[in-house]
Amino acid sequence: MRPRLARARPLGYSGFPIPWLDGSTEAAAQAGLAQAAGDLNGFLDARLAEEGLTPAALALLGFSQGAMMALQVAPRRAQAIAGVVAISGRLLAPELLAKEALVKPPVLLVHGDQDAVVPFEDMGLAGTALVAAGFETYGHVMQGAGHGIAPDGLGVALQFLKERLPGQV
Repeated sequence: MRPRLARARPLGYSGFPIPWLDGSTEAAAQAGLAQAAGDLNGFLDARLAEEGLTPAALALLGFSQGAMMALQVAPRRAQAIAGVVAISGRLLAPELLAKEALVKPPVLLVHGDQDAVVPFEDMGLAGTALVAAGFETYGHVMQGAGHGIAPDGLGVALQFLKERLPGQV
């Protein structure tokens, strides 16, 4: 199963519309997010079954919109995964997290303090919502980094994954 991509934006393709970047409507964004979440869940379920793995052997790492998808999908799955690394993303609808979360995998938020695409302040908003909802939450600020992955952020992400996926990373 291959995830569907939404229309092209100036910076490339996206998995679902993002109103503040592409001028789409909130309704289109919500419909696209629901479709993308369903696609990602289907993909994860199929891969876990094919590999004979349990959700405890799975971690999601996402950058930008991938981070948004990881933060959307992981808490709403029936079984907890090993962890989530969200780099330069945003928690969509943080006000719904506590009520919709079925599981609470540990989460690492990584963000550049000079991000011009997804504002750095979104890291704090996500962290506040995750902690308030009872998630084990960690954060790392990539000093001087824009919308990208700096070496220090990658190192922190790798260490987080090594601790949660022993013998697999």
